[in-house]
Amino acid sequence: MSLSGGCQCGAVRFRVEGEPGRASICNCRMCQKAFAGPFGALVTVEVGDLTWTRGAPTHFQSSDQIKRGFCAACGTPLTFEWSDSKIDLAVFAFDDPSTVEPGVQLAVEGRPAWMDHLAQMPVRPPMGPGGAVTSRQHPDHDT
Repeated sequence: MSLSGGCQCGAVRFRVEGEPGRASICNCRMCQKAFAGPFGALVTVEVGDLTWTRGAPTHFQSSDQIKRGFCAACGTPLTFEWSDSKIDLAVFAFDDPSTVEPGVQLAVEGRPAWMDHLAQMPVRPPMGPGGAVTSRQHPDHDT
């Protein structure tokens, strides 16, 4: 299996060869802050299976044991580094995040109560002509 991904602007790109490990959703406050969202979705891979194909992450030491990687140009969260042999990658940094399905939630005590009702929230219809947004993101593939 070969999976690719990268940041929003394309300055940092990666490829993973081999099967990814455990994918999870973490609701801890550090992940909420790092991802600026209600959780961080991460998947573990072997360091030896990961290649940075363009650029490399900049790091922030978020705790005494964890270093987090992100793109210095656009700020996209990319890594959760906790081991010399394994590294967690942000699920939504993959070009096709649907290939990496989380199977467990962590730190559920930090999950906002409103998360329980997401499926019942009203859905806004897609924007019609004239209201479309032109994306300037790097395409979800290597060029």
